[in-house]
Amino acid sequence: MRIRVDYTTVYDYTLPASGVVQLLRVEPHGHEDQTVLRWRVDVDADGALRRATDMFGNVTHSFYADAPIEKLTMTVGGEVDTIDTGGVIRGANEPLPPLIYLRSTELSTADAAIIAFAEEQRRADPLETLHGLMLAIYGRARFDTGVTDPNTDAATAFAQGSGVCQDFTHIFCAAARRLGLPARYVSGHFVHPETQPAGHAWAEAWVDDLGWVGFDPTHGIGASERHIRVAVGLDYLDAAPVRGARRGGGRESMVVAVATHEMSGQQ
Repeated sequence: MRIRVDYTTVYDYTLPASGVVQLLRVEPHGHEDQTVLRWRVDVDADGALRRATDMFGNVTHSFYADAPIEKLTMTVGGEVDTIDTGGVIRGANEPLPPLIYLRSTELSTADAAIIAFAEEQRRADPLETLHGLMLAIYGRARFDTGVTDPNTDAATAFAQGSGVCQDFTHIFCAAARRLGLPARYVSGHFVHPETQPAGHAWAEAWVDDLGWVGFDPTHGIGASERHIRVAVGLDYLDAAPVRGARRGGGRESMVVAVATHEMSGQQ
């Protein structure tokens, strides 16, 4: 499947901001399951934009502008060819061993309730366990954009039974790790005619003899050709599309516009 992605992020500051630093994880990495045909990352302010690779193997762009600015626009987009491999990730850049992804973080720590929930899904077959865990989260969690934020941890989201894709992914990772199954957070894009274009998050878990396998607890499905992987990490903070800092600037407002669609007739 050929997928087109375009999104723009606009920052407005009520006062001039200087020393603006932005760390971007917005460019997908090519591997056997997805081929990046073309991709661009543009920032409209004068400054330095440097491309690199982080410890997780993610493509990053670091932007720094020393001169004062009142508005900053970042434009990202391109085309990616994807294939369906049943959720199994093949040929990706993997600088870290799977056991690293057994580590809990502040956002993905399992409390007593998540531990009990995870144990209910335990089966002899790890793959069956992971599918059951994904479907159990999908069945109990309500999608609601107004009840959590990027700082909400897995235990809080689990207790209230609602949240967004990043919350369900944190719950999945917390539960899988408590069962001894390495799991990681994935940020990227999901294209489907019945969903609103937006950034998306799901999980990958390590299964012996298969490798990394993708699970989308928000939709209750395995990762497919409709998912574009952009970044991975232990939690949202490791894979967030944009993180930044600045001096001054007063109040900040941010507007994000995302468009993803399947390109008809392209394979």
